[in-house]
Amino acid sequence: MIFLAHGIGGVRDLPVPESFFFTTAAIVLVVSFVLLGLLWKRPLLEPHADGRRLPRALSAVLLSTALRVVLQVIAVGLLVVTLATALFGIGTELLNFAPTFIYVIFWLGVPLLSIVFGNVWRALSPWRALADASVWVLERGGREARPVLEWSGRWGRYPAAAALFAFVALELANPRPAYPRTLAIAAALYSYWALAGMAVYGRVAWTRGGEGFAVAFELLSRIAPFAVRDGAVVVRWPFTGLGGDERVRGTMVFVAVMLGSTSFDGFSRTITWSNLIADIRVDLAGSAQRTVDLATTLVNIAGLTAFVAGVTLTYLGAVWAARALTRSQRSLVPDFVLPLVPIAAAYMVAHYFSLLLIQGQFIIPLASDPFGRGWDLFGTVGWAPNLAIVKPDTVWYVQVGALVVGHVAGLAIAHDRAVTIFEDRRAALRSQYPMLALMVLYTVGGLWLLSRG
Repeated sequence: MIFLAHGIGGVRDLPVPESFFFTTAAIVLVVSFVLLGLLWKRPLLEPHADGRRLPRALSAVLLSTALRVVLQVIAVGLLVVTLATALFGIGTELLNFAPTFIYVIFWLGVPLLSIVFGNVWRALSPWRALADASVWVLERGGREARPVLEWSGRWGRYPAAAALFAFVALELANPRPAYPRTLAIAAALYSYWALAGMAVYGRVAWTRGGEGFAVAFELLSRIAPFAVRDGAVVVRWPFTGLGGDERVRGTMVFVAVMLGSTSFDGFSRTITWSNLIADIRVDLAGSAQRTVDLATTLVNIAGLTAFVAGVTLTYLGAVWAARALTRSQRSLVPDFVLPLVPIAAAYMVAHYFSLLLIQGQFIIPLASDPFGRGWDLFGTVGWAPNLAIVKPDTVWYVQVGALVVGHVAGLAIAHDRAVTIFEDRRAALRSQYPMLALMVLYTVGGLWLLSRG
């Protein structure tokens, strides 16, 4: 991540050693595993996923066409402003509206909104808004809006995983990911990817399988206590949307990109990786800057790929062990992939919440001078962000809490699925031994990355 590197520095003066947090987190997971085995004896998540409907009047307002159109107009306007400022605004990253909006407000803010309020991206996506408007214009003119090709579903979520990987590669591998002109090209290319995909395969199909951000935010929205069911907004217990299996192809790879990219972001800030990049720059000191940048970019992409592969392989290893312990004749990959979603959410919160709180404040003065030309459109250009809004120790405690809660939630979701598919409670419990080991590995590994960043 760019700008202030997780919001603030990593210097902490903790009252106890960091190893205490590692050990305590592992113990919490083990105790949670025991309690789940003793107390959680039947499926609870999927049966309660439908929730309870909100009052009809409130639901009608929230799902009204008028509100959706207003939000979509704002979304398209923000896309236009972002593209314009990235292309024509000042080249200094911190003085241009586009980098802060894309990497902080959008990439960190929308996931948080999705976790709290549900799939808000359905109304906030500028690309879906443009596609909806195009369909409306065609139908008003008496023409039928039909996709060019039928989406067979064979590719599942692999196109979305590729799109998300491209974005995080830009963010984490490029030497200057926040350079406005680079962002202008990236935003234009992604807009083409999203709009062309919707035109060819249809809005619904491409949103579910090809638009990377839409898939990410939809998966995260399943954590939320709100959802839309049968044309009405419902309230439900958090995480119930993650009950059941997920048989769409490519979901495992997509979640691995979400989780692996955040992990690599943490690792890329360790002394080990920083020294490796520095050594490459020294070795190529006599080469052109483009050669140096290309080399470091390729190395970073290799590291990012290794972390995504690591998440995939450790998950598949745990699932293979669960299948072996239970002698199951079916693949368990679709059954235990959704428990990784709260872990991905926890990693995002742990790594980036302080960045959102601190760097996010800069959007206030940038809104008044988005191009960096000395404007003061809203009278906020002189607004001074509070860089001490959170203390380093507070950040660490929130990081530990987020990781522990996320992994305990993942363990509970996996256990709920186990008691659903295995009639024998002992088999269900055996299937969770590898999942417990996986959760402990991810928790301790995540804490280690955060402590070294």
